[in-house]
Amino acid sequence: MDLPENGRNRVAIEGVKPEIDGGLYPIKRVSGEKVVVEADVFTDGHDAVSAAVLYRLDDEREWRRTPMRFLGNDRWRGSFYVSELGRYHYTVEGWIEPFRTWRNDMVKRIEAGQDVAVDLLAGARLVEAAAEIADSPDALRLREWAGALKRPGAAQNSYLALDEDLAELALRYPERRYATRYPKELAVTVERVKARFGSWYEIFPRSCATEPGRHGTFKDCEAWLPYIAGMGFDVLYLPPIHPIGVANRKGKNNVTTAAPDDVGSPWAIGGAEGGHKAIHPALGTLDDFRSLVERARSYGLEVAMDLAFQCTPDHPYVKDHPEWFRKRPDGTIQYAENPPKKYQDIYPLDFETDHWRELWEELLSVALYWAERGIRIFRVDNPHTKAFPFWQWLIAGARRKYPDLIFLSEAFTRPKVMHHLAKAGFAQSYTYFTWRNTKSEIVEYFTHLTRSEVREFLRPNLWPNTPDILPEYLQYGGRPAFFIRLALAATLGANYGIYGPAFELCENEPREPGSEEYLHSEKYEIKQRDLNAPWSLREIVARLNRIRKENAALQSDWRLVFHPIDNDMMVCYSKTTEDLSNVIVVVVNLDYAHTQAGWVVLDLEALGLRNGGPYQVHDLLGDARYLWQGARNYVELDPASAPAHLFRIRRKIRTERDFDYYL
Repeated sequence: MDLPENGRNRVAIEGVKPEIDGGLYPIKRVSGEKVVVEADVFTDGHDAVSAAVLYRLDDEREWRRTPMRFLGNDRWRGSFYVSELGRYHYTVEGWIEPFRTWRNDMVKRIEAGQDVAVDLLAGARLVEAAAEIADSPDALRLREWAGALKRPGAAQNSYLALDEDLAELALRYPERRYATRYPKELAVTVERVKARFGSWYEIFPRSCATEPGRHGTFKDCEAWLPYIAGMGFDVLYLPPIHPIGVANRKGKNNVTTAAPDDVGSPWAIGGAEGGHKAIHPALGTLDDFRSLVERARSYGLEVAMDLAFQCTPDHPYVKDHPEWFRKRPDGTIQYAENPPKKYQDIYPLDFETDHWRELWEELLSVALYWAERGIRIFRVDNPHTKAFPFWQWLIAGARRKYPDLIFLSEAFTRPKVMHHLAKAGFAQSYTYFTWRNTKSEIVEYFTHLTRSEVREFLRPNLWPNTPDILPEYLQYGGRPAFFIRLALAATLGANYGIYGPAFELCENEPREPGSEEYLHSEKYEIKQRDLNAPWSLREIVARLNRIRKENAALQSDWRLVFHPIDNDMMVCYSKTTEDLSNVIVVVVNLDYAHTQAGWVVLDLEALGLRNGGPYQVHDLLGDARYLWQGARNYVELDPASAPAHLFRIRRKIRTERDFDYYL
């Protein structure tokens, strides 16, 4: 058996966290966030050890270093901040501390009254070694200390061995000649803040026209911007804007035979006018699209595009690159199926084609084409039906040129598949929130998302409805149900979105009983709505989005804590900033039909309320203020008027004039 490279590296490093799949995938952070690293660092015998986190940007050669703190039981913790978009690397280093070991032993020897004359000389040698690598004037001070330790008279000099200033100075210059470095370089993908926090609003531009029956345009969509911005959204998501195929076009309510005036599904991409780099001519021109993007930006809205890699029989790819599609035994191209469902208007791309390299390059060019025209957010349709390595390659390649790109994964599929897509590079992911309605479901699911390793790589984006999904809860609960799901989405998740105006107008009629498809689905026809309908949740949406922007606690997910409440039809949870300067407590009635009441038991320690005195809870939704005392307090919520409380905790402050107020 071969000898190790250096048998004098005696420190062991194990259990490094965070580390995803043995370091195969990076963790995720946004600019300005902290990366906390833990590891078991230990050695044989009784020598003292120290540890540090090493980190660097992808294009840096030299490591930066930050010390780790001992937690107990050989566990250490350190941290560093990431500021630049792109990729950072980090690892852990541990080394034996001869000076710390000597000093620890000296304490015991002196307390035992032993002769320490020789030990003082050994300590002087260690201090001299530190002086050799120290900066001036520290080197001079260390040499003076070493000389003092060597002077005759051990009893008089022994107190120097315990001098705190000497220890701090000597340990500032450790000898790391036999340091052990963790063999893996782990990675962090750093994205912009909008990857962590944002409010999305989805509309079909073709439904933005003011005249019934007319196909809307980008110019019509611009007229909606004050309405959308007025509700406080910051991402405007558009379904595919490309030409729609004629062959096998679906009709209203997804019938297989289209009428002559049926407009088809925007996800049936490609026609005589072009494919994924073309714009549906009824929507306008490329200049019109650029105008919408710029105009939206002036309202604080960023336009997100749909990236749907599928084709109609009329798509130019079908004629120009038939090798990119799978053939059936009769020679025809295989259309999309999810038995028993059939999608005759869509041809899926074949990611096992012999010409996969050319296919990958073309699809990357689609993303880059729109990025070059100002798009920095893509909602990706059904990514789980395409090859995992493809997404990892495409996202990394696109970000090399545009590091601020954000990709949202729309994959309502098996958990491990959703997790793998997130690891592959998607900044955000749709979730099962849409179907988590009971208290136990909500607590279990969001504990998993925010407290397990999953939080390191998957950022949830919560949608109570989509054009494809009208959940049963919304079908039967009326306006209160929409209010409840909105309050949950906007406060449980830092990222959330709604498909509007169907959501704020509480559209809840399914195509048939047991179906989650909308009757007269906007996917297959143009819709006109009354945005000023008296039952609209527009004002509630605006207030919630304003609260989200004014309270930093709601802008991240990790500090979510659930609190007990003695009613299973109610759920209580809090979010806080790390310094507890902003503390939000949310109580929601999950029953859309009945008033519910219960006693909340708050974890006062988690909320920074350790002194046990009274505190004020300010309901940011209704603007009422209540004075609470201790952990246990009563809450009652009527779904018809206000199914949720969104409390900001305000602590009692005593001024010099003995006047109380709440901060």
